[in-house]
Amino acid sequence: MSLTEDAIRQIFEHAVRTYPDECFGVVTGKGPEQTVHKCENIQNKIREKDPGRYTDSRTGYFVDRKKFDTIISAAERRGEKVVALYHSHPDIEAYFSSTDIEAQTVFGEPEFPEALQIVVSVMNGKIHDMKRFKWDRDKRCFITLKS
Repeated sequence: MSLTEDAIRQIFEHAVRTYPDECFGVVTGKGPEQTVHKCENIQNKIREKDPGRYTDSRTGYFVDRKKFDTIISAAERRGEKVVALYHSHPDIEAYFSSTDIEAQTVFGEPEFPEALQIVVSVMNGKIHDMKRFKWDRDKRCFITLKS
């Protein structure tokens, strides 16, 4: 499944609005209808409690799991699927980092293997690039999709 132009526009707006911090969100949908759920990055809040373990929100994101699960449960009740998970990279290129891979494959593979992984690069407060990644079950890794 691909993202609609409206979903991409909303993702870009979210990434620019949260700059210079990373953003994170989920796109759910059914058929051509897609909903962008903009999640709060609480990385700075958890860093305050354990600064030795967590980076700041310019270089990472952390989302309240209860709120995330609520989004997913509501989407499932509506018969929707997780179309994509997205986040931004402030002032660096759009790539799927080792940290991104670890976050999405906690148990060896993604929780949502069919979902796209979207990384948006925001440079100096403006959209620079967007890349899409997909889980390859045979290779057991994320691959870059051509635009």
